[in-house]
Order: sequence, then C-alpha cells, then structure tokens
Amino acid sequence: MESEPTRVMVAVNESTLKGYPHASISSKKAFEWTLKKIVRSNTSGFKLLLLHVQVQDEDGFDDMDSIYASPDDFRQMRERNKAKGLHLLEFFVKKCHDIGVGCEAWIRKGDPTEVICHEVRRVRPDFLVVGSRGLGPFQKVFVGTVSEFCVKHAECPVITIKRTAEESPQDPADD
Repeated sequence: MESEPTRVMVAVNESTLKGYPHASISSKKAFEWTLKKIVRSNTSGFKLLLLHVQVQDEDGFDDMDSIYASPDDFRQMRERNKAKGLHLLEFFVKKCHDIGVGCEAWIRKGDPTEVICHEVRRVRPDFLVVGSRGLGPFQKVFVGTVSEFCVKHAECPVITIKRTAEESPQDPADD
C-alpha cells in the first residue's frame, strides 16, 4: 500500500522592492530550503501547497491616486494584480515541475496572517513553511510579522526560515 505524500504548505509573496516583480527574498528562501532540506530527492513523498496572499494598499490603489479612479481603473487593477499573482506562482510551480515534485498553487486576498491560518484550517497540511525577514523588536512594532503570528495561531507545525544578513536589502523591512 502506497502512502499519501507529506503535504507541505509554503506561503509565498512578492518582493516589496519597487520595480522588482519577483518572489520576496524570504519566501524564495523558504521554498528553496524546503526543497533542499525536506524534499531532497524524495520528490514522490511530498506535495507542496503554494499559497500566495495578495494584500491591497489601505485604499485599494497600488500606484494610483484614488481621486482619479474610474470603473475601468478598478478592472485594470484587478487584472494587473491577478497577473502579478499568477506570475509569482508560475515561478514556484515551474521549479516544482522541473524537479518532479507535485504541487498545487492558489491565490487568496486579505490579511496574510488571517488568510494563511484560515487556509491551514481548510487544507490541513502536515506543516507550514514561512519565510522570516528576521526583523528586530523595534521594526516588528511598525512592520508586524506574519511568521510569528503563524507560529502562534496556525493549526499545524510551522517552520520559519530566516534570510541571512547577506540576503537582506539595505532596509531590513524590505523583502
């Protein structure tokens, strides 16, 4: 009897660096660590569940002044955000397929802390892997930390992967 693969949820997000439409340093590091240290060469023994949570700006307009918004602007923003999210997931899914590990990928919108924990309850992975920027206590107050929230509230074991000092941008809050 063949056993079910271990289901590993990896929360991934876009980089916050302007003009850098790619995976964040932390989520890329968490994904690569998962492949190297967990999956290794046992690709049939694991299934990666790739979750991307899209967060809107407070007013819902990324680089647009809300005063000039029209119904067309809303449609274009939804299409652009969906395309960015799909592009991000495509990066991770392609890597999974390249090495032969099974995966599922999806996008949700909202507050990453709430959405990730909700998706953990809904999907029931064996464990969750999240990246961590390794912010100091002062920065955590202003930026917040998704990884700490998940460790405390997710209904499964959580592994947090810190980025190294060499991988950190000039402003550690950036990712």
